[in-house]
Amino acid sequence: MTKRELWNSGGSADIPAGTADRHHIKNTTEEKGNHIMSGHSKWKNIMHKKEKTDAQRASVFTKIGKEISIAVKEGGPDPTSNSRLRDLIAKAKDNNVPNDNIDRIIKKASAADAATYEEITYEGYGPSGVAVIVETATDNRNRTAAEVRHFFDKYGGNMGQTGCVGYLFTEKGVIVIEDDGKVDEEKLMEEALEAGAEDFSADEGAFEITTEPSDVGAIREALEAKGYKVVSADRDMIPSNYITLETDEDIKNMNLLLERLDENDDVQSVFHNWENCD
Repeated sequence: MTKRELWNSGGSADIPAGTADRHHIKNTTEEKGNHIMSGHSKWKNIMHKKEKTDAQRASVFTKIGKEISIAVKEGGPDPTSNSRLRDLIAKAKDNNVPNDNIDRIIKKASAADAATYEEITYEGYGPSGVAVIVETATDNRNRTAAEVRHFFDKYGGNMGQTGCVGYLFTEKGVIVIEDDGKVDEEKLMEEALEAGAEDFSADEGAFEITTEPSDVGAIREALEAKGYKVVSADRDMIPSNYITLETDEDIKNMNLLLERLDENDDVQSVFHNWENCD
């Protein structure tokens, strides 16, 4: 895979608008250590999600619904003044959540007796020391902690203390643009950088744009206004290093750990540094 990454002598992303030229961009070949790797491509994850069963899609709706409820509780029901809610509505639409469902969730979350969810992050290790971060939204922290710990224990890992693996990850925003064969890669790259993006890469069938987490919504809107089809725009946790699992047993257990976490309604997101998870 070929990646175009921002570059200058200081390593910063302070590039003036419209100057996305050879002085600031270089072509590199993906190697271990870069974040667009096997198993860590947002586009590949999206393709996997499209293959989900009806029950799994319903679970996705439930998880997004919790996020929307939390956003409404924190910032109110008006997406024009609540940027987190605005981004989540876009995320819900990316996942084919019907507009009626979105409106119903917002209305329900605005009620005085609406359920209250607590956001809790757990950290731990999968087989052979794979770093795992599990983000949850729960109305019962004891239940959720017990279930997450059980999954780690059952599938060859262990749940650790807060911070035990978090330092290995950097929070970023990732926007995925579908490559329908009509997208001019050079033009998209320049327009993404002008909108404030930090990094740009071409994957099979899509382009991935990396941003600061707080810039995802604004950059998404800027690219959509130019006619690009945004497949997803969300935050991600990018690992600084990766672990390759060598044995069939470890691979089996790691897959099962991720599957069980994904199936749990309290689990919102799972991040890890397993390299060969395809």
